[in-house]
Amino acid sequence: MKLLVINGPNLNMLGIREKNIYGAETYEDLKALIEKTFAEQGIEGEIYQSNHEGALVDRIQQAYFDGTNAIVINPAAYTHTSVAILDALKAVSLPAVEVHISDVKEREDFRQISYAGKACEKTIMGKGFHGYVEAILYLVEKYK
Repeated sequence: MKLLVINGPNLNMLGIREKNIYGAETYEDLKALIEKTFAEQGIEGEIYQSNHEGALVDRIQQAYFDGTNAIVINPAAYTHTSVAILDALKAVSLPAVEVHISDVKEREDFRQISYAGKACEKTIMGKGFHGYVEAILYLVEKYK
């Protein structure tokens, strides 16, 4: 199984930004946890992060051509604004799970809409970094 984990804008600033919401663990800590999960599950995985909407769209589209079986995506702020990411996920028709570190439902009103989530079969939120592990395990169990 080949799995792609995509992270959107500002996730590279974990451990620095809004520690009261996201905690003190860094993006490197998150990557290490994801890579450990890939190894434990015996799957091929890639982690991709960009602050640029078009780059995220390009990487989603590339997943279709490079043999990726499923996507875990945290579109971050683009969750609430990007029809382009929604359309890219729909275009590739790969199984996808949306992940959010914080519980978006308990945050600002403008964060209550998830465009990307409309193309995902499951959303996991408010579980911190462990949400990524849960998403990977879900996809492995269902599609491996």
